[in-house]
Order: sequence, then structure tokens, then C-alpha cells
Amino acid sequence: MKRLGLLLLIVVLACTIADAAQGVKPIRTLVGHMGSVESVAFSPDGRILASGSGDKTIKLWDVEMGSLIRTLTGHTNWVRSVSFSPDGRILASGSGYGTVRLWDVGTGKLIRALKGHMDSVHSVAFSPHGRILASGSLDKTITLWDVKYVLSSEIGCRASGRECQEIIVYV
Repeated sequence: MKRLGLLLLIVVLACTIADAAQGVKPIRTLVGHMGSVESVAFSPDGRILASGSGDKTIKLWDVEMGSLIRTLTGHTNWVRSVSFSPDGRILASGSGYGTVRLWDVGTGKLIRALKGHMDSVHSVAFSPHGRILASGSLDKTITLWDVKYVLSSEIGCRASGRECQEIIVYV
């Protein structure tokens, strides 16, 4: 009997260790993209998740509810990367077409399309203070964008059709 009790204890411990080794169980699965999901990013407050996809869209999700807030459209190629500004009001996205786009998270509207790369943009990231946006491309460059300039000149640039100017390029 003592041996059976020890064996039972070993089996229970083994199952507990095996369960722990499997890791954390999923909370939920978000479904809605028609293409592969290439990038995800949480808003700074953790309430919104952005996902960029091969279907050329960005989806904004309510993390707590697991529901779709809105779909952002406008890219003409895969959305390879997404990143929230430190204040969570702007979302940057990089595409296979070589553009970077800035979106108003609250409205879902496109703020600006930034052109400066010669190939697919695979990475976008805001600086901690939010004044600079970095984009990395298959063209072997990293471009730093002056976000303050982009936003302050948004109305004039949009009305005139001008593209934003890059400030520094590192090769």
C-alpha cells in the first residue's frame, strides 16, 4: 500500500510538472485577417492590439473583449510591421511596397504616407519620447523620420500632395 501511495504521488507530480512545462494556455484567439499575420503590437496602455497582415490591412482589436474595433485600409502590399507611439494616439505601419503610414488610432484615418525606402519596410519603431520614428527596409537602410514635423505639417502636406521628408538615413 505504501508503494502504491508513492507511485500515485510520483504520477501526480509528473502530471503537474508536465502541465507546467507546456506553458501558459491561450486566453483567446483573434480571427479576422484573410492573409498571414505579419506583425502585432500592444498599445502602451495594453487595451488595444494592432495586427498587420498579408491581406494589406491593419486590424485594431479590443484586448479585453477580444473584439475587432476597426480595420485600417490603404496599403497596397503586405503590412510587415506595426508600432504604437508612446502616447498610443498614432500607429505606424510598414509595408511590402516600401511605404510607412501613420494612422490616427482614435479615428482609424490615415494621417500620412511616408516615402523614402526603395524596398519593403519590415520594421517600424517609435523612439521613447515619440518624436522620431525609425523604419528598417530590405533596401539595407534605416530611415529616421521627424514625427513632430510630419504631424505639424499634416494639413499643408496633405492639401499640396507633398510627401514627408526623411531626416537621416543610416546604411
